[in-house]
Amino acid sequence: MQAEKRRQAILEYLRHSSRPVSAGSLAERFSVSRQVVVGDVALLRAAGEDISATPRGYVILKADRGLIRRIACRHDAAGMEAELCAVVDQGCAVADVIVEHPVYGQLTGPLQLSSRYDVSQFLSRSAGARPLSDLTGGIHLHTLSCPDEDAFRRVREALGALGILWEGEE
Repeated sequence: MQAEKRRQAILEYLRHSSRPVSAGSLAERFSVSRQVVVGDVALLRAAGEDISATPRGYVILKADRGLIRRIACRHDAAGMEAELCAVVDQGCAVADVIVEHPVYGQLTGPLQLSSRYDVSQFLSRSAGARPLSDLTGGIHLHTLSCPDEDAFRRVREALGALGILWEGEE
């Protein structure tokens, strides 16, 4: 398969996938190396395609139906699982994590977590790594996708009950 046709096929595959797709599985699907796929995705991004790399693979973020909200949280690394599960248990998805770095400005890490399974996979892949929020004393934002205001309210209540909802200095 010619390189341009392969890139277009990768793009179409990502557009129609409902889950993140790893570079390894794309490499296997298109009979090329993982590094070729990484290069293809870099070229697609450079051409303006909105492809995000998450810990579970590549995704093209689809316009979600429902409510998009941001929430501020503060916790140490040990609170990450409780925080993420509190969000997905209320029917919302965690699109990303955002921190404000004093040198680099806003740093965003795509997550795309919508179930406890997603959370457990994310945590197992990130075992031993320090979360972005370590850079900011545990303070960070999440972009959430919720089906409605009631689900978002439940998330706020659940995070508040855990002592994770951040509303400024105590």
